[in-house]
Amino acid sequence: MAKEHQYKQKVIWTGNTGKDTASYKDYKRDFEISIPHKAVIAGSSDPAFLGDPTKHNPEDLFLSSLSTCHMLWYLHFCAESGIQVVRYEDQPIGILTEEKSGAGQFTKVTLQPTVWIRNPELMTLATELHTKANAYCFIAKSIRIPVHHEPIILIVL
Repeated sequence: MAKEHQYKQKVIWTGNTGKDTASYKDYKRDFEISIPHKAVIAGSSDPAFLGDPTKHNPEDLFLSSLSTCHMLWYLHFCAESGIQVVRYEDQPIGILTEEKSGAGQFTKVTLQPTVWIRNPELMTLATELHTKANAYCFIAKSIRIPVHHEPIILIVL
């Protein structure tokens, strides 16, 4: 039987400058994401869309969600396979294509994890587990675009 998990949060627009949304430039794109018992996330739109460049935007959070979901599944499968991961870093890249109308979508996402492991004999398996992690990642399975992977596996002696 399938197991359901429910996620709830509160998103509040905090960008009313006193002019409401009287015109496109009369309001800020700022918001807060609050989830019980967790730190509040201050956000805004991308600066290209009049947002605050010092705050996380939805596109940043989308890319982070993909990267961290993949990482957590990858670490899980490494632990199950006897691969000791010493360190993991990712520098994901997402390409958003904006249409003339202003609508847009992510058209490409590439995860570029660098993983440090202890056993050189497990490098091939360590690389292959990225494919398995992608197949299990809840976020990657929920989107329409493919997620590409360019992993680098390094050995720590």
